[in-house]
Amino acid sequence: MAHVRITAASDIPLVGSLYFGVIDRGTSLLQVRPSCGCNLNCPFCSVDAGPESTTRATSYEVELEYLLSAVEEIAPFKGTGVECHIDSPGEPLMYARLPELVAALKAIDAISVVSLQTNGTLLDDKKIRALADAGLDRVNLSLHALDPTLAQYLAGTDRYDIGQVTRAARAVAESSMDLLVAPVYMPGINDAEIPKLIAFARESGAGKKFPPLGIQKFERYKYGRTPKGVKVQSWWQFFNRSIKEWEKASDLVLRLDPKRDFGTVRRPSLPLVFKKGEKATVEIRAPGWIRGEQLGVAKNRVVSVFGCDKESGQVRVKIVSTKNNIYVGVPV
Repeated sequence: MAHVRITAASDIPLVGSLYFGVIDRGTSLLQVRPSCGCNLNCPFCSVDAGPESTTRATSYEVELEYLLSAVEEIAPFKGTGVECHIDSPGEPLMYARLPELVAALKAIDAISVVSLQTNGTLLDDKKIRALADAGLDRVNLSLHALDPTLAQYLAGTDRYDIGQVTRAARAVAESSMDLLVAPVYMPGINDAEIPKLIAFARESGAGKKFPPLGIQKFERYKYGRTPKGVKVQSWWQFFNRSIKEWEKASDLVLRLDPKRDFGTVRRPSLPLVFKKGEKATVEIRAPGWIRGEQLGVAKNRVVSVFGCDKESGQVRVKIVSTKNNIYVGVPV
């Protein structure tokens, strides 16, 4: 697998890609993606990440100072009360300078909350202290089962230690940081685990300021993985059957509201630089996330070019998607 280090000198912008940089979805929350490596092989992974991926061709890592320069420019544009959510199409704790990133984000005036998505396997006492000292506000823990055998299956490795992850979760909850338990519900796979996870979130002390749980709906994705036997629900089924049933049994509000629960509100998005259907010339700067994809650059934005076998130089493309300032093109 190729490894691309993205620095200011690389001339690869930090807006436009789903894989790294800053993602603005038109709210007061910014996704900050410093890297995309992953240490697990979850059979439900939406992006086929992990050591045993069959589609991934490239891993990316962004230089800390370059990433901060992008956030420092974008966050004030969004106004005050911005939340920076550090996540990844992988495991953010694989980024070596994560505590430094947290501390630097907290120092930006426009940013009021910094949160982190993690599978918890790399959390130990030292890292928990470092993140707490850096000012991290909340850890969103991807925890999908407490049964050891099922937990290992859903992590895609028999090295997954549920005891270590739950101990780390409790340590996070006991620190200055908040804990939010965020399982993906897979009907037919982990039905019996969700009530256990609700009880664990309560018992561990999750939800001091933010909700204790954020139960997610499983979705199939084009380049993702789907575990055998999973039944995909509609959103109506997810909210009006599963969520309502767990709310009744637990006496907790489990249907989350971004504004009420996290203070996330609509904000103007960064202006689009391309229109869907527009033709443009991009300069190929790096291999893409999957085979047959290249990363092009134009108008200070990354464009993922699918079906492209040219590894350098200019390519004429048609822009086929611009949603959330994430640009996808195909050669013409």
